[in-house]
Amino acid sequence: MEIALATTIGTIARLSSTTVIFSVISPSNTTSYLRYNNINALAARILTFVHRLYNQCTYGNMLGDILKTQDLNVVLRRYGEQSRWKELTQLFEWMQYHGKASASSYSSYIKFMGKSLNPVTALEIYNNITDDSIKVNVYICNAILSCLVRSGKFDSGMKLFQKMKQDGLSPDGFTYNTLLTGCIKVKDGYATALKLYEELKINGLQMDSDEGHSPNVYHYSSLLNAYSSDGNYKKADTLVEEMKSLGLVPNKVMLTTLLKVYVRGGLFEKSRELLAELEAMGYAQDEMSFCLLMDGLSKAGKLDEARSVFNEVKEKGVRSDGYAHSIMITAFCRSGLVNEAKELAKEFETKNGRYDLVMLNSMLCAYCRAGEMESVMQTMKKMDDCIFLLTGTMEDLRKKGYQPDEELCSSLIFYLGKSGAHLEAFSVYNTLRYSKRTMSKALHEKILHILMAGRLLKDAYVVVKDNAGLISQPALKKFAVKFVKFGNINLMNDAMKAVHASGYKIEQGIFETIMSRYISQPEKKELLLQLLNWMAGQGYVVDPTTRNLVLKNSHLFGRQLIAETLSKQHVMSKAKRS
Repeated sequence: MEIALATTIGTIARLSSTTVIFSVISPSNTTSYLRYNNINALAARILTFVHRLYNQCTYGNMLGDILKTQDLNVVLRRYGEQSRWKELTQLFEWMQYHGKASASSYSSYIKFMGKSLNPVTALEIYNNITDDSIKVNVYICNAILSCLVRSGKFDSGMKLFQKMKQDGLSPDGFTYNTLLTGCIKVKDGYATALKLYEELKINGLQMDSDEGHSPNVYHYSSLLNAYSSDGNYKKADTLVEEMKSLGLVPNKVMLTTLLKVYVRGGLFEKSRELLAELEAMGYAQDEMSFCLLMDGLSKAGKLDEARSVFNEVKEKGVRSDGYAHSIMITAFCRSGLVNEAKELAKEFETKNGRYDLVMLNSMLCAYCRAGEMESVMQTMKKMDDCIFLLTGTMEDLRKKGYQPDEELCSSLIFYLGKSGAHLEAFSVYNTLRYSKRTMSKALHEKILHILMAGRLLKDAYVVVKDNAGLISQPALKKFAVKFVKFGNINLMNDAMKAVHASGYKIEQGIFETIMSRYISQPEKKELLLQLLNWMAGQGYVVDPTTRNLVLKNSHLFGRQLIAETLSKQHVMSKAKRS
């Protein structure tokens, strides 16, 4: 009966309606369990049986033959597709412990960690792979590189790519496409893109074209995107001609990207010609192509020409979601034409029954410059009404690969923080952070204050750790004081190290608070000793009040050990000063 039950588990694992919860199994946790929810009693019996077999050496090998890794991989991918990150991690760690993790398991897990914007965990998993053949598996390598690129860590991805090749990786077409896509997001990315493209062509000469190494339309599109960031229209034209000579036909995405290159290069006449070509091919049925030209013209000071394109959009009945209106409202505000901007905004609201935050933000700036305070207050009220809806919209756009506007994100973060939506503000901050290589320095401190106001101190610590050098000393002091009072006790030492790394001199009162919290929890003995040793290495010495407090409670940690540590701290600090 038990064997019969076990043989059905593969089928159970493939049922899309099942929900599996795997607890993490470790040597110290022998009471771990497996459960199925939303399935029948038979499935529950199966998993009870599975757990018993895994904990009995007699049946361990038998179950290994019956419960296939591919079945578990089905469940693993199911969790990832449903964005159930907690269960995904629990199942993967369970598979690792029981030797059930295959190359496909690693590839899937790392890929989904990238989608959840958790590159640190993904990189840790990759670095801990001990099997060299798995570590250079092209699918696993592609997954971790994609994760790093998606999370805005392109430079780290390129360094890892070079090491992978040294270790024996044979890149495929997807590898190059991933890295070429990442070139779009970094300054001077076209230079790196060109090197990757040349390497791709060399590999194409050495390998059969059906192995995926020959350049295809996606590689050209990624490379063209890199050129667009620099407005390098000459190289873009050459690239498109080369593509055509190989028999590859530029698609809508490529031609739209080429239009972007022309606009950024200031070639507005060529832009108009290409836009007409896109229309003739049926690729300009929505407003995006028109908006690229309109935005470029308005920013170049050619407001009348931009207005002409905008009128063309309306006359031709081009499908619009309001982006064209936003561009023109912003252009009018930038030129001080507040009345024209107001009229256009009202036209959009009358037709669509709503505003969007880009328009409102532009109007707000214009009203402030004109001193129209009543209009300012009315606009801010409208922003409050639509701001939470926009937060969800931005998350959807991020998942689809659209780049957020920093000015919009900054305004959204400000209003979310003001409204008490601290976690939502942090979500917008991360959306911007992972989409661009650089961002306004002031934004890091702005989100830090919002997170402290919401007592989201663990998230605040991450901001400080990554950007301590860009945050003012008063803000760092405020963070340090709040964290040692209310933050996670296990992270206090790390938080102080991050603050100290910025050049801020930590005050004695802060150390006294830390010692008091450790004393209240004697099981944190190791953390207290680590802090004392670290203080000595950085030139810090506990003041008499803190020293007496520690000695008074030294029986909780070991009197001799505390005395030796304090003495060592004094000697090391004295040597450092001399």
